This record gives sequence, C-alpha cells and structure tokens, in this order.
Amino acid sequence: MLKRVLACVFLAALAIPASAAAHVTINPGEWEAGGFARFAVRVPNERDNADTTEVTMQFPESVIEARFQPVPGWKRTIEMAPLDEPIEEEGEEPITERIASVTWTGGTITPGEFQEFGVSFQVPETPGEELLLPAVQTYSNGEVVRWIAPEEDADSPAPRVAVLEPAPEEEEAAAAGATTTTEEDGSDQAAAGGEAAPASAESDDDSGTATLALVLGIAGLVAGLAALGLVFFRKPGRA
Repeated sequence: MLKRVLACVFLAALAIPASAAAHVTINPGEWEAGGFARFAVRVPNERDNADTTEVTMQFPESVIEARFQPVPGWKRTIEMAPLDEPIEEEGEEPITERIASVTWTGGTITPGEFQEFGVSFQVPETPGEELLLPAVQTYSNGEVVRWIAPEEDADSPAPRVAVLEPAPEEEEAAAAGATTTTEEDGSDQAAAGGEAAPASAESDDDSGTATLALVLGIAGLVAGLAALGLVFFRKPGRA
C-alpha cells in the first residue's frame, strides 16, 4: 500500500512541471536594453478534445512597432493605439501610434501539438524592467484561456521578457583589441631591430674597409704616375 502511495506522489510531482511548462511563452525570455531581437511566441494545446483556433497577444506601451514572420495557414490582424505624445525623428514623419495587439486566426493547433509565431521588435532602453505581453488562447469548443497574470508563478502567467543591461559596445571591444595588437607589434619590431643592429654594424665595417682599399689604390696609382713623370723629364737633362 505504501509503495502505491509513493508511486502516486512521484507521478504527481512529474505531472506538475509538465503542466507548468505548457503555458503560452515568448522566447527568449530576456534581452538587452535597446537591442533588436526575434522572439518566438510558443502556443501549446493543453486540451485533449479541442483545437486552438485563435491567439491574441498584447504589447506593452514601451514597444512602438513590431514585425511578424509569416506562418502558413494563419493570418494576422494588428491593432494600433495612439501615443500620448508623438515621437519626433529628424527627416521623417512623426510617429503618432504604437502597436497594441496582434491576433492570429485561420489555423489550428491540435491536441499534443504547439505552434510558434515569430515576432521581432526593439526592446526598450529600460534595464531591469520586465515586459509583460498578455495572451488570450481560444479553443474550437469556445473555451478561452487568458494568460494575463503578472506573477510568474501564477496558474496563468503572462508571457514576459526581462530587459537586461546592454552589453559593451562591439566597437569599443574592437578598438581595445586593435590597441593591444599594435602594442605587441611594436614590441616585436623593437626586438627585431635590436637583433638586426649587429648585422647593420658589420655592413658598415665592410663598406669602410672597401672605401679605404679604394683610396689606397688611387693613391698608389697617383704615386706611380708621378714617379714615371720624373723619369721622363730627367732623360733630356742628362743628354
């Protein structure tokens, strides 16, 4: 009897994480502030006797616009909401509205399956914030499940994205790497110059020796010519 009770408790423990993992989620669940990213809205079918036929997701006010990946068999409807204050951008028309929600319809998610809907948007520049994207899932039997709870450990938590601190700029990292490389190269060149110095000295010695030999040769030639001239001029005198 005790073994049966323990087995039931063990199976129940396994079933709890499986059920908890079957929520509507958005992945990845975190991204750096100000960055652009592609997210996947994952919608599982949690029912055994009905298909998922409609999915709606709301966007927080800090997300202004989004792009969507086409999903075969599904069509989407986008709703916009006016901004309290227009966003001015130099050389462009002011932005007066933001994306409020998107609804996917026309397809089905059968029992035991899930569907992912691709969406891309810029994460707000607010490190530490948690973006909530409430979702509503509708089944073919008329049942509606609202994934809107702000608490992550709730029975029906809203999909969420944690906003992280921005990563160091790639340009700064590249510049730091270039500086290090230049310093290392300079050290190598200095070492190479130090090793090449003896060879340069030897070359200078060789050049000096050759020059001295050339000077001595010319001096000898001049002395010989002078002696020949004296001999030539003395002969008439003796006669």
